[in-house]
Amino acid sequence: MFKQLLLIAVVLPLAGATGFAVWRTSQIPLHEAVTRSAALIAVDRAAVADRLAEAVRFATVANATADISAEQRAAFNGFLDYLQRRFPLTHQRLQLERVNEFSLLYTWAGSDPQQAPVLLAAHMDVVPADAAGWTYPPFDGVIADGYVWGRGTLDDKNSLVAILEACEALLQLGYAPQRTLLFAFGQDEEVSGQRGASAIAALLAQRQIKAAFTLDEGGAVTRGLVPGVDRPVASVMAGEKGYLTLKLSLAADGGHSSTPGPSSVVGRLAHAVTQLEAHPMPARLIPPVDAMLARLAPEMAYPTRLVVANRDWLTPVLLQALSGSRTTNALVRTTTAVTMFNAGVKDNVLPNRGEVLVNFRLLPGDSIADVLRHVREVIADDDIAIAPVDAFNHDAPAASDAGAPAFGLIERAINEVFPEALVTSGVVLGATDNRYYAGVREQGYGFSPMPYTQDDATRIHGIDERIAVDDYLKMIQFYAQLMREAGAAPATAP
Repeated sequence: MFKQLLLIAVVLPLAGATGFAVWRTSQIPLHEAVTRSAALIAVDRAAVADRLAEAVRFATVANATADISAEQRAAFNGFLDYLQRRFPLTHQRLQLERVNEFSLLYTWAGSDPQQAPVLLAAHMDVVPADAAGWTYPPFDGVIADGYVWGRGTLDDKNSLVAILEACEALLQLGYAPQRTLLFAFGQDEEVSGQRGASAIAALLAQRQIKAAFTLDEGGAVTRGLVPGVDRPVASVMAGEKGYLTLKLSLAADGGHSSTPGPSSVVGRLAHAVTQLEAHPMPARLIPPVDAMLARLAPEMAYPTRLVVANRDWLTPVLLQALSGSRTTNALVRTTTAVTMFNAGVKDNVLPNRGEVLVNFRLLPGDSIADVLRHVREVIADDDIAIAPVDAFNHDAPAASDAGAPAFGLIERAINEVFPEALVTSGVVLGATDNRYYAGVREQGYGFSPMPYTQDDATRIHGIDERIAVDDYLKMIQFYAQLMREAGAAPATAP
């Protein structure tokens, strides 16, 4: 990416344009050091680690269907009992509603009912884990070597329990919010979110409750993951991508492989997917990614900073460069991934039917109808049937505003807990429960207040998931600070 930007910057066609671009780049203000202005809550390190470790010991693995085994039911009920036992003030002072048996909606009523509430979301379910290869068994909740080990310590029980830790601590301090705070904890984010977040959102819609903003998982505090930026980067995602899986199927005459025709089922389907890979959906710079680049620009080295600073007229150059990396390409377009190919039964038999599955992650602004139209035009083969196959398919929710007052509240809380971090925006490349709340909020953001490294990427849904106890303390302090910020200040424009 950066070699391409260097080449473009060097060969800008006009000296005047180059001078203007350099001048504009020089006008980008540098980020000022952040000084903490608030005292963070005190946290008992050993006690909170112990409570998170206990949460891990409930194997709350969700099913894609409503069928729940006795073992799973015991795990979820045990987890809910644990929450009531471990967070007594929260369960005395807040209203708690169970939705579809296991999902939870807490309401911390504020003193000013005229202010729109703020909703903090997390999910209690986790993906399955085979104990093979783990340093400590995934559901033993071991505390060792400065970490809490186990499934859910990064995704997403850590956020759920940290939110309740922050609430419990603030209640102990006598804090009472002016704005109502909602905590929404789903039971099935990993498989669909239909019985959890979707049902909670429907309940809020029925009551005509509209949140000023929602905050769910999404970004994190990373270091070394943004090329050219040495500071930690706290990414508060202002959008997330949609999801679509299409089946391409073709039926034709089969027969003996000794007398093949000029084309085959496999050949035609292979040509179709080759065309799709060669002609992806067009790249676009959407507002959350534009905001991300604007916030990162002061930390970037030349010539990257020059191109980003002048992206209004160097957008084609920037998009071409971003398209050169797998990660950044996913930020600027709907991606195409051929994931399954099925045809044939024997090496000397021409198949008479074949199927291909292609997965698309939709950039906000691209709809499922747009992708279907694109696929038909690119394949240009009327004999190939094209059909959605996954009940999980959904358009991307509308992107939120990284310049809204609500974003500023989150940024201030980050600044208090992670003063060295550069706060920026972005887009969640996967899917979260947050999409279900799009109809009952003004703005929606994704951020998990924890340091995150490339090593952690292999642990989420993988082996040896763990979180450093010191990092978990910061999560609790962030949520407490955000509750104080959001509970006392308007999160919408006057």
